[in-house]
Amino acid sequence: MNLRLRELTSDDIPHIVRYWTRSSAEHLLAMGVDAAKVPHPDALAQNLERQCALPYEQKMAYCIIAEWKGMPVGHCNTNPTSFGEEAYMHLHLWSSAERGKGIGAAMVAGALPYFFNNLKLQRLWSLPYALNEAPSRTLQKAGFVFDKEYVTVPGSLNFEQPVKRWLMTRERFAQLYGTPSNRS
Repeated sequence: MNLRLRELTSDDIPHIVRYWTRSSAEHLLAMGVDAAKVPHPDALAQNLERQCALPYEQKMAYCIIAEWKGMPVGHCNTNPTSFGEEAYMHLHLWSSAERGKGIGAAMVAGALPYFFNNLKLQRLWSLPYALNEAPSRTLQKAGFVFDKEYVTVPGSLNFEQPVKRWLMTRERFAQLYGTPSNRS
């Protein structure tokens, strides 16, 4: 698969803003997102710019961009992030045309070295909406271990919902992908 991953740059911010502000209500609902909680485009762009400028130790969010056939097609990010401890990962393919092709699993696998190396994580969690099975399949393919299902408000853009909690530990990452210090 010809997928390239890299850290977010300022040039990527309009793509992410467009994704969040122009996604259909149906797509947002399928992800468990409350459309009324999506920030104004300017606020979203400012927050992303701020996170780009921070050193790893201070980032609350850290974003990796996926390029497919030379074009940015999605992002995998952590938010919230506790440097040296744990983070919560999210995965977004921006176009429905790119979904269902295995790109998501490759994105997650490719983003893991960035997260474990640069953020020095011990644990990486993901809490996809339980009624949307695609993210759970992606996480399982990437080697995450299912932990539990429960009801919560998983993030600042979400409504209360059932989630499936998945975990990748630093040890499991090293077993599946090699020693974190050897990858990035």
